Amino acid sequence: MSTDNTTQARQNVVRLTAGDAEVDVEPDNGCRLSGLRVGGTELLRQGAKYGCFPMVPWCGRIDQGRFRNGGELHQMPVNAPPHAIHGTGRDLRWRTARRDARSAVFTYDLADPAAPWPYPGTVTQVVELAEDGRSLTLTLGVEAAADSFPAQAGWHPWFVRQLDGGGAPVELSFDAAWQEERGADHLPTGRRIDPLPGPWDDCFGMPDGVEATVTWPGRLELTVTGRTEWVVVYDEQEAAVCVEPQSGPPNGLNSLPRLVTPIDPLEVSTTFGWRTLG
Repeated sequence: MSTDNTTQARQNVVRLTAGDAEVDVEPDNGCRLSGLRVGGTELLRQGAKYGCFPMVPWCGRIDQGRFRNGGELHQMPVNAPPHAIHGTGRDLRWRTARRDARSAVFTYDLADPAAPWPYPGTVTQVVELAEDGRSLTLTLGVEAAADSFPAQAGWHPWFVRQLDGGGAPVELSFDAAWQEERGADHLPTGRRIDPLPGPWDDCFGMPDGVEATVTWPGRLELTVTGRTEWVVVYDEQEAAVCVEPQSGPPNGLNSLPRLVTPIDPLEVSTTFGWRTLG
């Protein structure tokens, strides 16, 4: 996104509030959450490429940027050479369809000329703070307008390693049934292995639903939950850790396609719940 577009995006911020929680959403900047504050403390890494962005209509990497739908081969832009990564929704302007004090609904057209997705349809994101301000629920829906197509949806939050005001760095806890073995090309090999110790840039399987806890000792505990069966954990940066619930593994458009049809949309949700410590 150009500097001009980024500046304009930050001028169009939808702010939601409940209790002592505030959420900022930038529909013009990929409908990403640019801020999540609890008691005035920011939990997300700041910057136009960070925050928490939706990954749609695919998550993670696509091998060489190519996927098949039946007999048709499609090429997506290679934005993480040699692969395509994290979908096209994060690069687009979304429309604010509805909003109130603590919730909002955003949409974009899959056939948007700025997003080279080959099938028409609609993507919807719902952002909703609980009435007590102690949790945030995100929901993504992908609908087909005509032909069916494979799709994925998920989120890529960048949680800061250390909260403003100091304190111990973040701790991450989760219990996965398996880890998708990662090849040298950063794509799953197709083998499921016992989870390995970090640091990670890896996909894990949780067949009973994603659950992971991000803790800033003595300050705050945040739990990521949802009914999706996969989560990517990325903690190789000094500034942030990422816990990414998603509807399928990286390269899933090829290895584990979930078809969206006019009568069977894809819908996924995740909830960030928190409590103060100390």
